[in-house]
Amino acid sequence: MRVLVVLPSVSPSERSPSSLGSRASVEKSLRVLNTQSDSIGGDILYGPGIQFQLAPNQDPVVQMLLEVSDEDIGWLVIERIGRTLKWKFVDINTGNELAFPSN
Repeated sequence: MRVLVVLPSVSPSERSPSSLGSRASVEKSLRVLNTQSDSIGGDILYGPGIQFQLAPNQDPVVQMLLEVSDEDIGWLVIERIGRTLKWKFVDINTGNELAFPSN
């Protein structure tokens, strides 16, 4: 199973990274993309082939872990989330950032 860290995209002019957003806005943004918790206020958000792990009680969300549970489906979902929400995904084993080719 592959694990990624989800971080906000930072422009070169910013000195410190911002957050991904408030917990409520992160959950709302992912819900539209078919990814949500199985309980209200849950720390794990499930999507097709993936699951996000939020730090308990962290608001705003600074980073999340993302586990890819199904390689065939998960990468398409990650690409769509990355492009839509402008988030950065970093492989925790290699330190490499995922790059999504432009359309």
